[in-house]
Amino acid sequence: MNSIRKLFENGLRAVVEPIMAALTRWRVHPNTLSTIGFVITCSSGFFFHSHHVRTAGVLILLGGVFDLFDGTVARRTGLASPFGAFYDSTLDRLSEIAVYLGLLSLYNDYRLELGDVGTIYAIMLAMAGSLMISYTRSRAEALGIKCTVGLMQRAERVILIGFAALLFGEDGNGIVLKVVIYVLAVLTNFTVIQRIWWVWRNTRPEGVAVGAAVPKQED
Repeated sequence: MNSIRKLFENGLRAVVEPIMAALTRWRVHPNTLSTIGFVITCSSGFFFHSHHVRTAGVLILLGGVFDLFDGTVARRTGLASPFGAFYDSTLDRLSEIAVYLGLLSLYNDYRLELGDVGTIYAIMLAMAGSLMISYTRSRAEALGIKCTVGLMQRAERVILIGFAALLFGEDGNGIVLKVVIYVLAVLTNFTVIQRIWWVWRNTRPEGVAVGAAVPKQED
């Protein structure tokens, strides 16, 4: 999964490099880019609610591109700051909640069969797991432990939901998107378990990661 993520991210960076170079020249503030990405991603929740699933997929992926913009522009312009990192991370969590609320609204439709109650619970589990992935990393960093392990970090979640929604929409009663939701429900929480184990292992006396430098990487 990490190799696929890296391949996709490197390809995307190559495509958007001219835009990032322009944003750097114009010294666009990274917090502005974070805010724009936040608004775009949050709007996908409305389109899920309105059953415009493919449009929601486009917006999720576009919002994910802004995750590349803000961090890169911050480093290149020297405008990176502790508040900027906090602001970006906070908006990412809020926008992710908006996406899951949109999915909840999509499947909590009176026109749908009662069987979709299972999908609603899966969405709630996926949302809980996604937020806990970020929380476990934050707590690990507070202990001075690098904690980027796990299958389902933010980029993977954006790619899975975004492409499932964009490419398949509600075709076949939305089966592809449903499968992705169930996969996320399982793997996000499995990632949380991976991180708990990782921190436990590295907080024992013989642990070697305590005090390790923590790189900027989004969950």
